[in-house]
Amino acid sequence: MDEISFKILGILQEKARIPNVEVARRVGMAPSAVLERIRKLEKQGIIDGYEVRLNSERFGRGLVAFLFVSTASQSETEIGAALSEIPEVQEVHYVSGEDCYLVKIRVSGTEELFETIRGKISRIEGVLSTRSVIALSTLKETSRIPLDGVAISEKTNGK
Repeated sequence: MDEISFKILGILQEKARIPNVEVARRVGMAPSAVLERIRKLEKQGIIDGYEVRLNSERFGRGLVAFLFVSTASQSETEIGAALSEIPEVQEVHYVSGEDCYLVKIRVSGTEELFETIRGKISRIEGVLSTRSVIALSTLKETSRIPLDGVAISEKTNGK
């Protein structure tokens, strides 16, 4: 990847819906060449997709909680998949330490959090225990990746 591809990625991270013509203007290339680069970055798996970030408060989903989930070791893959299927769950991370998963949940309040934990997560076969932490406020939340001085790994590049 060259400097122009990194510039294109930076622009798209800032505003994914930016017109291709504007991206081309910013990097000093023809729109068709920029579109070809973007398609190549998508095909290589460097760009995973595009999504809209909604205001969670406007949709009554203002409570963010992080859940530590301990599991029976023989069913870890199935549990991760089951956790990922729960609509209130936004992120599932397999982690080191005494807990197996760190799960980010976004719900309307503590009652819905309780129902999600007790009614959905705790009922997954192989879940041994859960511990939750409620975020009192969110100072930063992003999925952007800093691109300064980054090298694309062969693992990612060869997708």
